[in-house]
Amino acid sequence: MSGAGASVSLRDVRFAYPAPRGEARSVLDGVSFEIEAGERVAVLGPNGAGKTTLMLQLNGVLSPTDGTVAIGGTVLSRTTVREIRRRVGLVFQDPDDQLFMPTVGEDVAFGPANFGSSGDELDARVASALERVGLADAADRAPQRLSLGQRRRAAIATILSMDVDVVVLDEPTSNLDPSARRELSATLDALPSTVVVVTHDLPYALELCPRALVLDGGRIVADGPTRELLADTALMSAHGLELPWGFDPLAAPAARPARSA
Repeated sequence: MSGAGASVSLRDVRFAYPAPRGEARSVLDGVSFEIEAGERVAVLGPNGAGKTTLMLQLNGVLSPTDGTVAIGGTVLSRTTVREIRRRVGLVFQDPDDQLFMPTVGEDVAFGPANFGSSGDELDARVASALERVGLADAADRAPQRLSLGQRRRAAIATILSMDVDVVVLDEPTSNLDPSARRELSATLDALPSTVVVVTHDLPYALELCPRALVLDGGRIVADGPTRELLADTALMSAHGLELPWGFDPLAAPAARPARSA
């Protein structure tokens, strides 16, 4: 794998959580979309829309009740789930959910080591991943001694060390100060990977992602240029999305056009 990006395809994906008395609770209800290799796409929606459930479908943490998920043309199944997890890296909202080893370097080495990397190759992967997120000097530091912004970038390094083709982030700017937000933006903007950002931070979605999907009630209700969607006041109001006071999406800087691999 090169980490250069891969397409993401969902076709009529449905998912329901088991519930008492056998009454399944439907969360995704026929979700379909295509993301090209190298695109940066935001997934927006109100609480309870199914965003996190959708995120977990992308690398097989959860599998569809019906429909298909495909990464780079490979359909998620019992026989391909290991490959899919190798190609799709999830970065959770709380970096402490991913950083559990005594040092940052050991955390970054954990994934590729489990996939068979060792010796000089493993060392090179760790060094490269940390350099890409601006933490080249942090390998021997304890994760708890990093700032929140640094821990979030270290969490990204844990998947970059596996040369993933798709990076999926859950609320990446949560509780970050402006400086840490800028550092994270620079890190993500430099990635050649396909990037999917699940977020309530609408200005950040505009800054990073040229395209956005709006998910509500388990369905994709809008798909288009992020600026146009955020400027559609009727759409925003109908789906419980609210821009910060005084923020004008038509005047604010936006992400550069999406790249193709």
